[in-house]
Amino acid sequence: MGEESLTKLFRIDCGDIYLQEFMVKDAESIYKIANQPEIEKFLPDWKSTKEQRMDWIANYEIPANQVFLEAVKTTNNIDNRMLKLGIFKKATNECIGWCCTGMKEELPSPNREIMYAISNEHQNHGYATKATKGLIDYLFKETNLNVLNAIALINNAPSNKVIKNAGLLI
Repeated sequence: MGEESLTKLFRIDCGDIYLQEFMVKDAESIYKIANQPEIEKFLPDWKSTKEQRMDWIANYEIPANQVFLEAVKTTNNIDNRMLKLGIFKKATNECIGWCCTGMKEELPSPNREIMYAISNEHQNHGYATKATKGLIDYLFKETNLNVLNAIALINNAPSNKVIKNAGLLI
């Protein structure tokens, strides 16, 4: 669950949701969402065991987020760094998905990508679009980013709708 902790966590306000850097206690929610058939179908690399997800968040994603945020603070140059944020409902602090940015090696340069996923019970409420717009706004205002990509399979109509509604060109 997202919430304030003793350490001030990075957060982007997006109206009735917010984006916040992962904490270890978010691993259970991320694990459950990543293993939903609707998510696994389009984001198979996110499928994991609970133990793997805890390890990834604690030992890779949290440290990588800290490196990204420190780079923004000191130079605004994010280079090939990655930022993975949870999507949380303000009313409940429930983690309902994620919105991330990182390099997509399969794309020609500049190859920074934005990606997102929303739990099946929270889809069709505009949360992915709000989260995507929030992260896009942050990236273009606070970093040296000039180009951002979003990728969705043609048969992934919900993600294509998010791309369009977030103002990205298709």
